[in-house]
Amino acid sequence: MPRPITLFTGQWADLPLDTLCKKVKTWGYDGLELACWGDHLDAFKAAEDPTYCKDKIAQLEKYGLKTWAISNHLTGQLICDPNNDSRSDGFVPDEYKGDADKKRQFGVDSMKSAARAAKNLGVEVVNGFTGSSIWHLLYSFPPNDWDKIEKGYQYFADMFNPILDVFDECGVKFALEVHPTEIAYDFVTARKVLDAIEYRESFGFNFDPSHLQWQGMDPVKFLEEFEDRIYHVHMKDCAVTLDGTTGILGSHINFGEPGRGWDFRSLGRGEVDFEEIIRVLNRMGYSGPLSVEWEDPGMDREYGAADALKFLQGLNYPPPEGLFDEAFSK
Repeated sequence: MPRPITLFTGQWADLPLDTLCKKVKTWGYDGLELACWGDHLDAFKAAEDPTYCKDKIAQLEKYGLKTWAISNHLTGQLICDPNNDSRSDGFVPDEYKGDADKKRQFGVDSMKSAARAAKNLGVEVVNGFTGSSIWHLLYSFPPNDWDKIEKGYQYFADMFNPILDVFDECGVKFALEVHPTEIAYDFVTARKVLDAIEYRESFGFNFDPSHLQWQGMDPVKFLEEFEDRIYHVHMKDCAVTLDGTTGILGSHINFGEPGRGWDFRSLGRGEVDFEEIIRVLNRMGYSGPLSVEWEDPGMDREYGAADALKFLQGLNYPPPEGLFDEAFSK
């Protein structure tokens, strides 16, 4: 059977969950990847109240929808971020705003709760961010203290190992979205992160091809190298628009504005080779959801969500049961 196609609700958290469910059902999605913000899912409540979880599942089932994963990106960012400045005040309740250390502890508590919430919901994966204590040192000038860079990976391990202990207790896996501003944002850093936590089974990756594509890497090669660590898959497209005057770093220009060197696009309208990604996922035996993370600054989001689903439905073919010419040898 083809993999289920879900919609990640992070970009739709301004809508009540029930309103979104009605729309998603009309478009034809199989389910939702519930974000732990808005009214879509309260990780703390879901960790403590099985009835709350049953009600969420019933709310989805009312529309013929399911969930295979939840996402705790926002508060995950607080865990290793060195500043936790005003930009992330919106990720926490009012009593934590403006206090970097309290925000960090809230992030840790939230991620542990997300593992327990996933268990109570009957799902096996929590997607999210980790933050990074060394991302701001990306360009080595003034020259980096390379010991400090290595200590960044150790800091990540020190912060996340106790969190992963809870994931182990719950039988749930954490999937880091490899992404700029995170402790792993490319091939090299993904290897270093796995090494830092000694390849704990509960830690893997949420594959998002768009963030690899715009950095100039091949998303297919990421799948091939980290095959045993792909715990969830986001479907998101992007386009690189370098023209001799635009830059890959984004130029401090907001998404969609003229002068950017790249931008996100609705599925099939950018440069990601989704055909080859599906073929590799088939070879890998990946049977989890394909979750549309819809982002396109130049398109209406409701049109885009429906359009992305149609594109992906045409690609979501199952692997063959045997080689095409085996019948001739029988």
